[in-house]
Amino acid sequence: MGNKPFTQDMTTSLTSRLLILFLAAFLFVTALAPISVAAVPAPRPAPQARSIPIPGLSVKGDSLPWTVLLLFTALTLLPALLLSMTPFVRILIVFHFLRQALGTQTAPTNQTLLGLALFLTYFVMQPVGMSIDTVSIEPFERGSITAWQAIELSADPLRQFMLKYTRQKDLAPFVELSHEARPARPDDLSMRVVVPAYITSELKTGFQIGAVLFLPFLVIDMVVAAITTSVGMFQLPPVVISTPLKILLFVVADGWNLVVGSTLKSFY
Repeated sequence: MGNKPFTQDMTTSLTSRLLILFLAAFLFVTALAPISVAAVPAPRPAPQARSIPIPGLSVKGDSLPWTVLLLFTALTLLPALLLSMTPFVRILIVFHFLRQALGTQTAPTNQTLLGLALFLTYFVMQPVGMSIDTVSIEPFERGSITAWQAIELSADPLRQFMLKYTRQKDLAPFVELSHEARPARPDDLSMRVVVPAYITSELKTGFQIGAVLFLPFLVIDMVVAAITTSVGMFQLPPVVISTPLKILLFVVADGWNLVVGSTLKSFY
């Protein structure tokens, strides 16, 4: 019984010491907390997608997906735009009519006709390309103009070329429907008016040349059909006889030289 107060005093003293030790440890950890937080490096911002630097076309803050999308869209539309503003349409229509008139469905092949039409287009458009290089590309390479200014300057030689082969009758409806002020001279017309008018004129010219090209071969078909009918060869298709005769006539007359030469002379 005499040892009970001594045991209680020891328990109270041990509890007080543990409490003091816990408070001291808590204060020590609290004091070191700001130092630990300050020692942790701040998180770095997530790296942004880099953009492709296109002189004159890159916009500050643009991203890689949008730049790639615009670039591929321009590359997709570029062949259609170039072929619509060049003699390619007229030349290809003439070759199509020639193959139909000869009666050879697959000779020459489409790839052959396309290749020949592309090189003839390059031959006709070379002076225009040199003019575009002089007035827009060379100043752009020197850095004296921006990309958009180069595009505007390069449109002038193309506009002059297209207006040279565009009929006023084809220009009139597009000028009227565009609701633009009547220009003082043809060079003031916008490209949205000149390009469709030029394509319409080229289609008409190509069909005119093709119709004239079709006539001699049509005469051969009619003569062969009349002869085979008169001699009673009803079961023999006239095409079997007329096709070799047309090819022979075309080869003897040096037809490719005449067709290509006449098509090129229509631009000079």
